[in-house]
Amino acid sequence: MKSSNENISNNGNFLLDPRFELIPMKGVEDQAQFLPDGATVAVTVSPSKGLDATLKLAETMAGRGFRVVPHLAARLVRNREHLEELVDRYEEDGFEELFVVGGDETEPVGPYHSAALVLKDMQEMPNRPKRIGIGCYPDGHPLISRDELFKALQEKQPMVNYMITQICFDQKKITSWLGDMRKRGINLPVYIGIPGVLKRQKLLDISLKVGVGDSTRFIMHNLGLAARLLGSEMYTPDKLVKQAVSMSGDKANGIAGFHIYTFNQCQTTEQWRQKLIKA
Repeated sequence: MKSSNENISNNGNFLLDPRFELIPMKGVEDQAQFLPDGATVAVTVSPSKGLDATLKLAETMAGRGFRVVPHLAARLVRNREHLEELVDRYEEDGFEELFVVGGDETEPVGPYHSAALVLKDMQEMPNRPKRIGIGCYPDGHPLISRDELFKALQEKQPMVNYMITQICFDQKKITSWLGDMRKRGINLPVYIGIPGVLKRQKLLDISLKVGVGDSTRFIMHNLGLAARLLGSEMYTPDKLVKQAVSMSGDKANGIAGFHIYTFNQCQTTEQWRQKLIKA
């Protein structure tokens, strides 16, 4: 399953049709009403609620007319039979795209401790989703070395269509990572992950919780930036957007668009997006 058909825009105006990520938790359905009609909506996996909560919300969002991409956490899949049941359900629900991650669980509930193992078994299933995405880490991973992360991407590349970056606030790090990745022959289109619009303190708290480690340290080492983040104002990712658009001018980077981690703050995020695209 190669990525040659992935549409990569050359004009950098990716905010016209970004991807939005939702978390299955209280209040998300009310917030989703502020997203644009027919938008691509990814539904992440909550470690505490499991895969069923993801599928339930995905089905609800699909019923509202969104183009939905459920997440699948490998470490929550009990066995191959369970994986086959999930793939059957994706097909029955009409989901043509899936995002596969390893998952945050310390111990897997079954034999799948990585996304690569799930992807390999899914390759043998004729009804697997038509398009599959994976995550990538410009900021690094606290438990996996940089070389290991690149090797994992090389291994998964033939089985997927695109990748999405974890949030990274350091442009130099993203640029360096992109260059290194392409030199290693990893040519998958990449969606740049950016946070939505939310209170700065909440963003900092979330960053610490979800493992945006190096970027958070980068912020804290720049005291002026840290002071702004710790204020009561809302955070907007304008600078990250500008940087990504600049990088998209080099076709070798293969930037396909933006993936917005809304943290379920859809109203403020969409108001910001509309203002920016109309400017």
